[in-house]
Amino acid sequence: MNHSPLTTHHSPSAPSAALPRFEFHISRKARVRYQFDQSLYSLTGNVILADYRAVRALADKMNAVRDAKQNPDQAVRAGQLNAMGLIDEILHFVAARYRAERNPNAMAKALNWLGERMGQDALDRTLLEFVTLFPPLAVHQSQQTPSQYLAGETGGYPHRCIVLEEVMLLSLTNENPAFAPFIELFDDADLRQQPGYVRIKSLLDDFFRTQPTYGPYGQMLTDLLRAPVKASPYSLTGQLLYIKEHWRFFIPGEMLDRLVHRLLVALDYIQEEERPRGLGPGPAVVPTFREGALATDLEWEQYSSDLDWMPKAVLMVKHTYVWLHQLSVKYGRGITRLDQVPDEELDMLGQWGFTGLWLIGLWQRSPASAKIKQRCGNPEAISSAYSLYAYEIADELGGYAAFDSLRARAWQRGIRMAVDMVPNHVGLYSRWTVEHPDWFIQLDHPPFPSYGFSGHDLSDDDRIGLQIEDGYWSRSDAAVVFKWWNKRTGETRYIYHGNDGTCMPWNDTAQLNFLIPAVREAVIQEILKVARHAPIIRFDAAMTLTKRHYHRLWYPEPGSGGDIPSRAGRGMSRPDFDHVFPQEFWREVVDRVAKEAPDTLLLAEAFWLMEGYFVRTLGMHRVYNSAFMNMLKAEENANYRSVIKNILEFDPEILRRLVNFMNNPDEQTAVAQFGKGDKYLGVCLMMATMPGLPMFGHGQLEGFTEKYGMEYRRAYWDEPTDWDLLERHKREVFPLLRKRYLFSGTENFFLYDLYDRHGKVNEDVFAYSNRCGHERALVLYNNRYAHAAGCVRM
Repeated sequence: MNHSPLTTHHSPSAPSAALPRFEFHISRKARVRYQFDQSLYSLTGNVILADYRAVRALADKMNAVRDAKQNPDQAVRAGQLNAMGLIDEILHFVAARYRAERNPNAMAKALNWLGERMGQDALDRTLLEFVTLFPPLAVHQSQQTPSQYLAGETGGYPHRCIVLEEVMLLSLTNENPAFAPFIELFDDADLRQQPGYVRIKSLLDDFFRTQPTYGPYGQMLTDLLRAPVKASPYSLTGQLLYIKEHWRFFIPGEMLDRLVHRLLVALDYIQEEERPRGLGPGPAVVPTFREGALATDLEWEQYSSDLDWMPKAVLMVKHTYVWLHQLSVKYGRGITRLDQVPDEELDMLGQWGFTGLWLIGLWQRSPASAKIKQRCGNPEAISSAYSLYAYEIADELGGYAAFDSLRARAWQRGIRMAVDMVPNHVGLYSRWTVEHPDWFIQLDHPPFPSYGFSGHDLSDDDRIGLQIEDGYWSRSDAAVVFKWWNKRTGETRYIYHGNDGTCMPWNDTAQLNFLIPAVREAVIQEILKVARHAPIIRFDAAMTLTKRHYHRLWYPEPGSGGDIPSRAGRGMSRPDFDHVFPQEFWREVVDRVAKEAPDTLLLAEAFWLMEGYFVRTLGMHRVYNSAFMNMLKAEENANYRSVIKNILEFDPEILRRLVNFMNNPDEQTAVAQFGKGDKYLGVCLMMATMPGLPMFGHGQLEGFTEKYGMEYRRAYWDEPTDWDLLERHKREVFPLLRKRYLFSGTENFFLYDLYDRHGKVNEDVFAYSNRCGHERALVLYNNRYAHAAGCVRM
């Protein structure tokens, strides 16, 4: 990243001590109240120096003194405070351009004008009072007295001229309604007691009416500086946007680039604070493919070839520990290892038509995850299945020896084992956080000054300490980082938790930095190692590692930030990002697996309208189709028919590569969403007969309603099998699963419209056909509790 001084979020030194320095002035009274002795913004020459850490520190101090938790109406937001300070310094910047281009001695002439009209003594008293009430940092820190500062100069530019400009800007600041929440910082009420200050305010307007105009609309300087307020009086964002749109035309190119960068980052800071958090991924959307799933990325066709077994795959999902406990109850003996799974269970799955068995939670988990969950209220919790110490089969499950035994017995019945990986992060305490702390996205300081780390040390290694932020223990905050420190050297890092920007951070994880080539290669090696043991690999939250979304989430381009708190201002331009992350990670994974472990089906959990991109361009064999579950559950039948039609029109091959499901581990159970009656069976029949890969959830066949947490060792509800539902599966669903060769392809797949007697299409009825060789199938299903009749034109 190339940070120029104008764009740096904390730059402690000016480029040259010989240039005059203009500061965002905070009143002495406010500095004393909030015990704040830092600089927020300053202008030196053509360079705006911004210290966003200091902005956050001041906001935090203000909120603490105001007791903002008890008085939320008095809370101060750092992003708004930052925007206010930036606007003030941009006004100084414009005034500096005015002096440089139109009126070099403007302030000196203004001093003479004022001295002649209000008297030199009154002018001097007012300037001295301003320096006393709104001291420059050097005066506030007692390096100079107000009189000494006022008598001085920098680079030949008198401080009296600097102070007069600051007085002018202070009066404009107090006139700005959008600045009202921060008036305490710069309230000129005490200064207004000086008659000279009120006189200066009116006389400056008179003075600049006699001076050269400036700006895109030829305004006198004070009117030009008021223009953003006039355009958007109550909105800081509106004022920043006005500056960006209207003032860019008279600012030189390089300076403009820097200024626009700062403006965009300031807007990102506001966006971070105003964006709702924890609302999830949002409603299902009908994808369109005419312009591609990613308007900013090249999309080419590069499908991976299917091996003969892949189109016929039918996947059963099991939460490993819960399943083993249920088997123990069912068979009346302890079943705790993978090699103890009874042959009868595998026989049953094979006979029912399942050809893949995905076991969730096989890997060695991070013990820190269990400590967090147990201390937060679940004493029986084990670590999350997605907070991993290492990609090794857990010892208590029997390790790789037990897994390989189960894999061999399953394969005797035509069942391939499936596992999942979560490459974007590892567990809070993991092999890599101990051995490779540089591999993670991190800071050398807490991103928010309010963060505290005084809780339990979650590390099991005596070389390092690990603490999550205190707000997690008190359930008052969801911090984006945790504290890592070296117990021998004292070195401290603040590493980001895994995060997809839609919910809370995953507080038992550590986010890997995929800008580092060594990290990408290490993850690929783990994938290849797993592929040698399991022929089906599901990648959790795979969309977060596409270039588009990794860039957006972790290194946002200025103007596009706000998804993960504190990442605004730490971003990269698209060319810079492409330079350090040149190739799509998943394309590299697919190509390496095809070469080194070719008998592997790669399955991506991907949302955000990236389904087509994942299979068609990145080359995944299969990708999640969440629209199937969400739209059919909500009976958004016209929308789902549009999904099918859009895919068929663009590229039918995509339809063949979708994973259709009625629930997944992050959702409520199929029974909870679809019930147990004809609606459930109808959608289940669609899943069994549509092109793609059918995936059945844990407990779906038995009619279980409990949603199993990733930290569950056992089921907590004592649910009996619904034998009637299971029998209906045996009669109506399993025979179709055993004929997946007939339904999985798209070469002979046709979707039909059902017309009622008025010639109108009934969007609630799904009618489609398929064939393979001499076998043909016609499927009709009405996904609405209503009578339907009509004809299909075939």
